[in-house]
Amino acid sequence: MTTVALYNIKGGVGKTAGCVNLAYLAAEEGKNVLIWDLDPQGSASFYFSVEPGIKGGVRKLLAQEGSGLENSIRPTAYEQLYLLPADFSNRYLDVVIEETKQAKKKMKALLASLQGRFDYLFIDCPPGIGPLSEAIFAAADFVVLPSIPTTLSIRTYEMALAFFEENNLDPARIVAYFSMVDIRKNLHNETLAKYYKNKQFLRNYIPYLSTVEKMGSHLAPVAAFAPSSYAAQCYRDLWKELKKKTGI
Repeated sequence: MTTVALYNIKGGVGKTAGCVNLAYLAAEEGKNVLIWDLDPQGSASFYFSVEPGIKGGVRKLLAQEGSGLENSIRPTAYEQLYLLPADFSNRYLDVVIEETKQAKKKMKALLASLQGRFDYLFIDCPPGIGPLSEAIFAAADFVVLPSIPTTLSIRTYEMALAFFEENNLDPARIVAYFSMVDIRKNLHNETLAKYYKNKQFLRNYIPYLSTVEKMGSHLAPVAAFAPSSYAAQCYRDLWKELKKKTGI
């Protein structure tokens, strides 16, 4: 099983949309895919019309280890695509993780319990950085970081990269791509041109498109409700490049 964490310190950068669409495309290829919605806002769960909530909350889920994860997984409307829904108690995850002895080993053990059932695990991480992020960084195979091509958003990429280097984590496990790109803006064009020289950034990007915003009204991934759209093709191209770059 390959674990891909969609993460950014900053919110509102298209992280959940990326997680939902890439996971859907992986399942469309015939892979068994699980999305773990760790964001207390529960947007990924909302897109799949899965009610948030885990019996006993996240503390009990972590205490039960593998059986807790397995018992909380729910099917979506799409073949081979499953969801571990959000829970509002996820807002306490940093506290719960910090209380857990050997939190990084705990997270690795939780993910290892899913080995054999799924080909891919996509984690929709909450924004911010803390004990939960550190545990995910240690356990995930790749951390995929969507960034808007603006100064503040790029700064969050540089902060994540610095964190990896300072904590002896392999920075090659970070893969970044540009999201919500508006090519009418000079700053966006200038930022793309500059950071395309950085090998950690994918060449394909996700434009700022109303089709992506309509995921909320259709409650579905873009390629499900608008398979022939430009937005769907952008996500397909992004997924194809991500697989090629990482070998997943």
